[in-house]
Formats: sequence, structure tokens, C-alpha cells
Amino acid sequence: MVTTQAIHSPTDDAHVFTPTGPLKAAVRDFSFSYGSFKALKNINLPIAEKKVTALIGPSGCGKSTLLRSFNRMHDLYANNRYEGEIRLFPEGINLVGKDLEPIEIRMRCSMVFQKPNPFPKSIYENVAYGMRVRGVKNKTLVAERIEYALRAAALWDEVKDRLHSSANALSGGQQQRLCIARALATEPEILLMDEPTAALDPMSTSRIEDLVTELEKTVTIIIVTHNMHQAARISAYTAFMYLGDLIEFNETEKIFTNPAKKMTESYITGRFG
Repeated sequence: MVTTQAIHSPTDDAHVFTPTGPLKAAVRDFSFSYGSFKALKNINLPIAEKKVTALIGPSGCGKSTLLRSFNRMHDLYANNRYEGEIRLFPEGINLVGKDLEPIEIRMRCSMVFQKPNPFPKSIYENVAYGMRVRGVKNKTLVAERIEYALRAAALWDEVKDRLHSSANALSGGQQQRLCIARALATEPEILLMDEPTAALDPMSTSRIEDLVTELEKTVTIIIVTHNMHQAARISAYTAFMYLGDLIEFNETEKIFTNPAKKMTESYITGRFG
């Protein structure tokens, strides 16, 4: 078990808060550059285990850039550069270390994107994809994991009789839950969610939020959202970012009711962003 003392305290008092209980990850003195542009600047952020941490801030502030650093999505493009560390506990491995295989990291830190992106395959094959990549060939095990993932994503009862039908026949909300099931099938340690309800209607959004609340019992979740009400409803901790800097991090209730920074207050009350 890794406690809050496992992450050093930066000098800026905006970042000094650390969650109670064990950590699942810790971002340490982390910066990221797209070519010559520095998108993230010396970020220090603890991630509590089996809790929801929300990343908020205006467009272009670095939220998604930070989120995608956890599973090395930036490796897919040239001229990007990581500095510092993102440690995954309990082993303490550095997720952005050059000695680690990005594909394996993406299994341990699964991503759900803004728009549902099911593969042009059956529901069954969508959920089985990660296991295929990992070389799992036991059909019984694959079937069990598919059922587990679809149940965890609150989709099993709706699709159990049409697992071999096209995923594209599902509604938008169902497709997003399918993408969540696909992410869960590899038993990730962290679930990364990049505005997962931005393209959904209010009813589908509510179902995804309920699902997130249920999932945090078993997996650590980091979610990027522009929806302040959503962050307040579903997260235990919130980090406010602006122009690549981490401005403030604290318990969500404190961020929204008594922020320490004037800039945080201005953002959550709609004065900018």
C-alpha cells in the first residue's frame, strides 16, 4: 500500500494537498512538449486509489494531454517529449519510462474517448479485442471476461442475445458503454475517461455517471470534463488546470465551495473558460 507520503510535496501551495488513504499513481515534476511547445509544466498530482479524480479547466489547458500521458497515447506521434515521472503503484514503475512497452501500459491504463468509437466488428469482438492483443486464446476465459465486462458496464442485459451483431447498431449511449466494457475487459488498474459524455444525450449521460460511481468501487478513475456539475457529482478529488499549469488540487467539495485560488473560483463560477 502506498500512502500519501509517497509523493513529495511541491513548494507551490496550490499543489500541497494530498488525498487520504493509498495512492494508485503519482505525477511527479512532469512536463510534456509537442515539439517546441510546452503543453504541461512541472505537474505534481497524486491519484487516489479506487476514487474518481476529475481534471477541469478551459479548452487547451492541458487536461487531455495529461490524461493521455498515463497510457502513452502521445507515443503515436513524432517529436513529443516527456519529462519527469508518472509512477504507478504498488510497483512504482514509471509509466513514461523508455524501458516500458506502451501497448502493455495501455492495457493497465485503459482509455475511453469523447465520442464512442466501437470497432466495425461484433459486440463480442469489440470487448474481446484487448484479450486478443494480450494473446488470450482460451475461449471459455474470453467468454467469461466478456460477460464480466459487459455486466460491469451495465450493458449485458441489453446485448446478451445479440453478442455477434454489429456494434454499430447500438445507440450512442450503448456504444459508449460498450467502449467502457472494452476498456474494462483487460482488467485495467486505471480507467482514463476523456469527456465520455460530451457527445451523449442527458439520459445517456446520467447512466454513464451512475456507472462511473459504481465502477470506482473496483478501479481508479481519472476523468476529464468540461461539465462542472458532473465533476461535482461524481468525483472525490478535482484538479483545476490552466495553460499547462496545475492551479489547484483538493477534495471536490472544497474546490467547488471554498477554492483556495481566485482563478479557480473565477473558472467554476463561469467568469472565464
